[in-house]
Parts: sequence; C-alpha cells; structure tokens
Amino acid sequence: MHLKYDENGLIPAIIQDDHGRVLMMAYMNEEAFNKTLQTGQTWFYSRRRQGIWQKGEDGGNIQQVKRIMVDCDRDSLLITVDQHGHGACDDKEGEYSCFHNLLMSDGPTPTDLHGSREVLSWLYATIEDRRHSPKVGSYTNYLMENGLDKILKALGEEAAEVLIAAKNEGTDDLVYEVSDLIYHLLVLLVFKGVRLDAIYQELVARSNIPK
Repeated sequence: MHLKYDENGLIPAIIQDDHGRVLMMAYMNEEAFNKTLQTGQTWFYSRRRQGIWQKGEDGGNIQQVKRIMVDCDRDSLLITVDQHGHGACDDKEGEYSCFHNLLMSDGPTPTDLHGSREVLSWLYATIEDRRHSPKVGSYTNYLMENGLDKILKALGEEAAEVLIAAKNEGTDDLVYEVSDLIYHLLVLLVFKGVRLDAIYQELVARSNIPK
C-alpha cells in the first residue's frame, strides 16, 4: 500500500504495546520505514540529527515489531511492538511510556499498565481519584470520610491478618492478605499526601547503604 509522506518526506508513527498502551510517537521517512520492515525492529527519522536511528540501539530498549497498521488517509502509522528493556522513554527517569505526564483524567484504568510493572502507581492514582471524585459505595471513600483513626484501625487489622496468614500452610492466604495490607498502606499515603516517589527515593537511598 502506498503511504502518503508529508512535504518533508515524513510520516508520523504511533508506537503501542500489545496491551494497547501508547509508548511514543516519532517520525519515519521512507528509508526508516523500509529499514523497519527489513529488520523487524523500529527505525525512525530524527529531524534534529537529520538522519535515521534505531530505537534502543544503544540502551537495549529495542522494539520488536508485531504489527503495522495505516490509517484511512494513509498518512499515519500505528505500530504494535514488544518493548524490550525498561521501556520506550529515554529521559532520566526511565519511564515505560513517553506519555507519562498527566494533564487531565477522569480516573486511571488498567489499560494504563504494562503488565504488573506499574500496578502500585495505578492503585495509588485510583485511590487519589476516589478522594477527589467520591463514588457512592466506595470503600476507599468510606475510609477517607471517617478519617485517620479509621484508616489506622483498618491498617492494623490487615497487618494482623498478614501475621496469621504467614503461619498457615501454603501462600495463597498470605498473598491475599499482603495485597489488602498494601492497599490500606496506599490509602494512608494518599490521606497524608505522601507520594509514591518519596517511598521509591527512600528505598533507593537505602539500597546504597552497606548491609
């Protein structure tokens, strides 16, 4: 099928993973597109460097092409890939998707996730959304509305449940109770205005302490 390149010989390519999460948008010229077809990995055209480049060639975050679609006007591409390495974003934070700066949302959805990699961030955002946009029957809102003492009481009960589950044979109960405990910890963090980044930074700092 003939593609319609713009006056600069470029066509925008939207890159997504198999879960439907958009990873990035970049441009291809005809050479980069053909190189993508030939190698089965994504190649793009850099307007700044005035040349083609392979995604992940240096850092190992290559994108293995699974499917290429073109829109009805034949002037935009949608490419589904297996994303290798830490993700598509090359900024210093190493985010999985280049689209990680939230401007507006009516609430996060599981399609924002890359497998289970970001489930804590998603759950935190869901709890935060419930706090700002209460929903009838929401257990999260029940905890928030009853204040810190109620949250701490529930957290203590869940911690005790973890201890009991740890004494049982098998691990199914332990996994279930630890998941409950983590949820209640996140409720506490949201209530107190503590961001997950603060926890991550503390853990990273501790990882550098000699054991």
